[in-house]
Amino acid sequence: MIDGWGRRKLEPLLMAIGARLANEGISANAVTIASLLVGLCAGAAVVVGWFWLAIALILLSRLGDGLDGAVAHLKGRTDLGGYLDIVLDFVFYGAIPLAFVIHDPAANAVSGAVLLFSFYVNGASFLAYATIAEKRRLMTLIRGEKSFFFTVGLAEAGETLIFFLLVCLLPAWFPILAYLFAALTLYTAVARIVLAARAFR
Repeated sequence: MIDGWGRRKLEPLLMAIGARLANEGISANAVTIASLLVGLCAGAAVVVGWFWLAIALILLSRLGDGLDGAVAHLKGRTDLGGYLDIVLDFVFYGAIPLAFVIHDPAANAVSGAVLLFSFYVNGASFLAYATIAEKRRLMTLIRGEKSFFFTVGLAEAGETLIFFLLVCLLPAWFPILAYLFAALTLYTAVARIVLAARAFR
């Protein structure tokens, strides 16, 4: 929901940094992979309870997630780059809830499982929509240039980032916040299914 606003605000900065990376010969795929590795380190920090470090690493990882698109824009987009971007994003988004479950299984296991279930359903609705949209040759620039058809929703990357930061700031509140965010995520999936029912008749 806030991704469009955030992209407009951050795009000049991302393009400036992306230009410097591209001039140094760093590829978009290298930025994508590095961003995932930083995100996995954030998950490891959550596991051991170093939440302030996790916050810094999550923010750095998501900065990289924006920079790979800027580098790709300058150096040329590829199908492999688009594929890696979406797959490794899903790895990151699954790693942080899993890290909270491992950190405190007794408190977080059930709510973490519900949250991961909601991510799974939402991801399926997102990717299935993109697949059918590609088959029908539909296009959208609502979130800028993407390698696949991008449908918007209530719970997107920006909202997920805010959720991750909140649970790192308030780790004892993870179960309640996870249930709430799972509800928002499932609402997004249902809304996308309704949209598909209208668009793909």
